[in-house]
Amino acid sequence: MCLIVFAYDLHPQYRLIVAANRDEFYERPTTAVDWWEDHPQILAGRDNQAGGTWLGIHRSGRWSALTNYREAAPLLKDAPSRGDLVASFLKNDQATETYLKELQASIQTYNGFNLVVDDGEQIGYISNRGQTVEILKPGLYGLSNHLLDTPWPKVRKVKEKLAQLIEQENKLNPAHILSLLHDTELAADEQLPETGIKLEWERLLSAMFIQSPTYGTRVSTVLLIDHQNHITFVEKDIKTEIERSFQFSAEKESINYEL
Repeated sequence: MCLIVFAYDLHPQYRLIVAANRDEFYERPTTAVDWWEDHPQILAGRDNQAGGTWLGIHRSGRWSALTNYREAAPLLKDAPSRGDLVASFLKNDQATETYLKELQASIQTYNGFNLVVDDGEQIGYISNRGQTVEILKPGLYGLSNHLLDTPWPKVRKVKEKLAQLIEQENKLNPAHILSLLHDTELAADEQLPETGIKLEWERLLSAMFIQSPTYGTRVSTVLLIDHQNHITFVEKDIKTEIERSFQFSAEKESINYEL
């Protein structure tokens, strides 16, 4: 997952609005979003190589999302899967702050990441390139492959686009949110971040929607949770153009958490 924008308590109808693109090598095997057979209360896509996920939600309404942190340093060998951080949060009933603070003890065993978790009461954020646990206030947030709200061109752009849509639509249309994620414009060279990778890759990765022969945006996702805890989850597979949509109400009173 390489681009996430979310609005928390900014819309009269919705507690939460999330829009996200997952960018990955096309050859990496993935299962499309669905209820997991081994954890039937988790709705998410699945990375078949490592078993975790980049974005998912529990039937209770708790959700989590992850991006990798882009840097030139070599990856740690035998590091645990970063996708497990999302899955682990969805499988238990820990509060947001508790989960993130306990994670701090092992945070440097992972390759670079950003993690957003929400137990339905608090939204929290942590990065092992920042380490401080942040409990977020209502607002509009953007996250790519640096720290939360780092003003990379595509982060600024997607926040502006979502802010405009929130102002225009009282009842949000997931199709309109998906459309705003499919912006292929590259940033000007003078606006590019310097993350230690080659200039050609910085250019390619500067788009909100990434396209190349081997790597790019694989799926786009919209998650809406209204103030009555009705949930809409929509995922569009870019290669097949298949769109999967799920609607349900949070069931906090009847959850059987599976560890």
